Amino acid sequence: MATPSAATRKKLQRKFRLRGFTLKVDALEEAAAFLARFPDAEDDALDLLLDELDKEPRGGGGRCGVSGGHQRALGAAGGGFVRRATVPLRSNQESIPADYSSMEKLEIKQPYTGIGIRLARDKYFSKPAFDTVMTEDDNCEITSIQSLIGCTGRRWIMGVISQLEERQFYLEDLTGAVNTCGFPPLEDREASLSMLMGLDFFGGGVIAAEETVRLSTLEKKAMNDMFVILSDVWLDSSELFSRDVQMCYLVAKTMEKLGVVLDGYDSVEAVPSLFVLMGNFCSRPCNLAFNSFEELRLQFGKLGEMIAARSRLKEHSRFLFIPGPEDAGPSKALPRCTLPKYLTEELQKHIPNAIFVSNPCRVKFYTQEIVFFQQDLLYRMRRSCLIPPTTEETSDPFEHLVATITHQSHLCPLPLTVQPIIWNYDHCLRLYPTPHTIVLGDKSEQKAFKYAGITCFNPGSFANDSSFAAYRPCTKEVELSALES
Repeated sequence: MATPSAATRKKLQRKFRLRGFTLKVDALEEAAAFLARFPDAEDDALDLLLDELDKEPRGGGGRCGVSGGHQRALGAAGGGFVRRATVPLRSNQESIPADYSSMEKLEIKQPYTGIGIRLARDKYFSKPAFDTVMTEDDNCEITSIQSLIGCTGRRWIMGVISQLEERQFYLEDLTGAVNTCGFPPLEDREASLSMLMGLDFFGGGVIAAEETVRLSTLEKKAMNDMFVILSDVWLDSSELFSRDVQMCYLVAKTMEKLGVVLDGYDSVEAVPSLFVLMGNFCSRPCNLAFNSFEELRLQFGKLGEMIAARSRLKEHSRFLFIPGPEDAGPSKALPRCTLPKYLTEELQKHIPNAIFVSNPCRVKFYTQEIVFFQQDLLYRMRRSCLIPPTTEETSDPFEHLVATITHQSHLCPLPLTVQPIIWNYDHCLRLYPTPHTIVLGDKSEQKAFKYAGITCFNPGSFANDSSFAAYRPCTKEVELSALES
């Protein structure tokens, strides 16, 4: 038996690894010999061989070792490949490979199961309680991908987009994969809560109906409450960046502009109940090359002095600090933990009730849930876009972004290779039940958009264009603001 080339070895090992198999030496040689029988269609032959191996019993550990003893799979694949090459398939079945990678199962199981439960309650996708005559257009019951084999006509399936092979994207569920996709429907918040029977996702257990009424009454009395949200509040001093005149100017102006905003709200009759300051708090990434943490710590202290100098704000307003993706922290994975205490303790000496939270974070305003998330999300989502969004309803990228994250019930529905997620805390990124308000701190231009009863807005980048937003939760009114240049 000829020794397989290095390229063939690499190709076989990669393909088998994607399916959750590890190749032993004898199996590698057997698989290479099998491919040599089909020099003009190696990829198709290899896919069929992997299909046959998937049918072999596996151990409970998920990943399976393949040895040269898997002769049944090799024989079945050889015969099956000849049949596949000579018998034409219907066009609607050619793109339905019945493969499944156990290696990917854990990655897709959590988001798939959560949305699947929601989808099963949707009136358009749930199975009728009684046998009724329904047309193909009326019947939208979800079918598993594995059940598509041998079926004719149109079927509805649900899955997640995955890349099982290089340059090949699939729609995958827990049984298989296909290559056509669309969004799941959005479930109304009240419908979700009715199924949860009063369960409080903030950790308060089950909320009694009387408590909900009490909170609603208090909420109606809080008509003057207002939140002021600023994103990209750069604190580092201009001395750090003497080589970049433009950056020096932006950093210096950011602190001056912040003083103007604080002065303005300190003089109004009813001061804001909450200021939300979102990162990044530094004009350059706080990575391993960053060596000015002491200076940044002092700048947080100066911010504390600036706030304390406005006595009404210090006494009546709360200040919430949310880290950005480039701020100091243990990793770039989401969710991001709070800013290190080393950086913030000088500020807290001046503002003891300052609150430092994770990114994303959630605020409960009586009966309302408000989600804050600082991430350059629009740019990253557009870079990862596989299919350009339709422009039939809107051509606004921000509106498409809002529709995407709300239908996906997730703040960052990107592949783990693009945005790592701490899997045990993935629930922090979920948007189920749908919140009342979503605030997306983004570098793109400020926008506000109401979608399916959800108020969504981007306050803009304060460091770049002096933009910020004021939000009145009682009326869900968004005031997009900016200082005059």
